[in-house]
Amino acid sequence: MKTIRALIVDDEEGLLEVISDTLSDIPDMEITLRSDSREAAALLEKEDFDLLISDMRMPHMNGIELLKIARAVNPELTVLMMTAFPSIDSAVESMKIGAADYISKPFLPDDLKATVERTLDQMRLRDANLFLRRQVEKSYRSDKMIGGSPRMLALQEMIQKVAVAGVDVLIIGDTGTGKELVARSLHEASRRSNKPFVPVDCGAIPESLLESEFFGHEKGAFTGATARTIGLVEIAEGGTFFLDEVAELPLQLQAKLLRLLQERRFRRLGGRKEHLVDIRILAATNRNLEKEVKEGRFREDLYYRLNVVEMHVPALKERREDIPVLARYFIESSGTEMGKPWIQPSQDLLEILERYDWPGNVRQLQNVLKRLVALSDGKVIHSESLPDEFALLGTARTESDRGGFFEVRSKRIDEFEREYLSRLLEANAGDVSKSANQADIPRGTMYRLLKKHGITPEDYRPDR
Repeated sequence: MKTIRALIVDDEEGLLEVISDTLSDIPDMEITLRSDSREAAALLEKEDFDLLISDMRMPHMNGIELLKIARAVNPELTVLMMTAFPSIDSAVESMKIGAADYISKPFLPDDLKATVERTLDQMRLRDANLFLRRQVEKSYRSDKMIGGSPRMLALQEMIQKVAVAGVDVLIIGDTGTGKELVARSLHEASRRSNKPFVPVDCGAIPESLLESEFFGHEKGAFTGATARTIGLVEIAEGGTFFLDEVAELPLQLQAKLLRLLQERRFRRLGGRKEHLVDIRILAATNRNLEKEVKEGRFREDLYYRLNVVEMHVPALKERREDIPVLARYFIESSGTEMGKPWIQPSQDLLEILERYDWPGNVRQLQNVLKRLVALSDGKVIHSESLPDEFALLGTARTESDRGGFFEVRSKRIDEFEREYLSRLLEANAGDVSKSANQADIPRGTMYRLLKKHGITPEDYRPDR
């Protein structure tokens, strides 16, 4: 749990001791006492605090003046004011400047403790809301891992074993396979599941903003830095920090990430003080990091430090038996979202989906099915509704006595496509437009199929 640093200021030293004794029972609270408000103001300028409790009437500098300095240094600082001379005017003034609450003297220790605990709860809620505001929802998001294929069962078993171990993990997989879902599953199955899961897409943040986003910044660290801001690493305190597409990080930030991995310490941009953080780090990439290391784009020491455990997420074409289950799930969830919960896939649609190679993996499957649900007017979605690239997948229905059913069927379809396209080009002397018209498919689909099978139209022209 993150340590809460509290600064308590009152010119009565006896009262400072009472307050310190009262709040010492609150877990993870570090208390600093000052009887001179000027010293307190200087301390606020130099050090980080989460909570300020200050008397209103003090010599040299009163509580309102101290509150103004505190809010100028750190607008996120939570402040509680105390006074033995309560008035509506003083309460309104302190609240306008930014005080969170107002405590009247004399007070019972239990009342003070209850007020501080309530304020700390509000601080945690504010930080959680800040995190939610800074996150951008991704298009592919599922609340569970779907699939009973051998590869997926093995992956799920590994997740359960690695999650409780608490080690850092490197997740490898093609784009759209669900690497973030694996990371979320690791977090949910870990002892940190009740703490934040903080994902960051390393390729989506401009390089100039990366360090500030990761580690936060101090006031004046750069042009436009008008206040201290905490970074995503600090928000992840106690939980999991997930670096998606970690290979996109520039080398300069890789060095700072390495230090975070090794020591769990960091500095805010423009700051001098080191901060200790308790987080688990998960990273994901669709690149070959060994190759990136050899070519000088990724630090070797960072690669080995991240790669305590390596997990591979299979491509969708490597677990085709999961496609019907995924398809039904996405159609049902999209249908419910769009007010069409009755929509079902036809068997011919599921068969064609299972034969397609899905270069965009699960994300592509989800997007295709979401489009079909949006455009559907009936209760059943048929294969005729699929985009052009699926056009010829439903035309072959042959069998063979060797190999698995789906494997042989896929091979037969490829054979049919190659033979069909070759005969068309031969009959039309290599004219792609005429061939596409006769096949009753768009010319773009024709070109994609020719490229898929390595067929060159020029080879069928008479002048060759």
